[in-house]
Amino acid sequence: MMSTLELIKADLSRFGVTPSWVQIIINLLKDNRSFKYTFWLRAASSANIAISLFSRLMLRHYSNKYQIQISRLAVIGPGLYLGHATTIVVSKSAIIGKNCNLSHFVNIGSNHGLAATIGDNVYIGPNSCLVEAVKISDNVTIGAGSTVVKSLPLNATAVGNPSKVINYSDPAQYINNPY
Repeated sequence: MMSTLELIKADLSRFGVTPSWVQIIINLLKDNRSFKYTFWLRAASSANIAISLFSRLMLRHYSNKYQIQISRLAVIGPGLYLGHATTIVVSKSAIIGKNCNLSHFVNIGSNHGLAATIGDNVYIGPNSCLVEAVKISDNVTIGAGSTVVKSLPLNATAVGNPSKVINYSDPAQYINNPY
């Protein structure tokens, strides 16, 4: 299991930056919504109670400001990237692998228990919805506006409502600067 600091550095590296304390502070001070939110999400998920309590307040502030609701209880691997960082919802039962891109207006949820399990190097396009306990394999691209109601195989590109696999030729093409 990675430490909170290692997860924060992995998330920062997705921006093409060599992670350091200086770069963490610079990215917190500039208008980098994605990093600000993931920083406070990681800190709020920390096992250190002193860090976690203040971080939960900051996470609540940025959740309201950016309209992002990612549960701190969700299992999220290193290298999370929030494209445009607005209006994203992730259930507490979601499991997300490393180097995952979540675009704006993405919903990963469940009405009946478990949410999606997402593999490594997955790009989820804008306005996409992953419904219930679907399994998304590694290196998958989910196109904009897709509703995923069935599991997706390794290296697939899926689009539509309901989503359908259209090819296996260019997996994870939008995953830049993987951790």
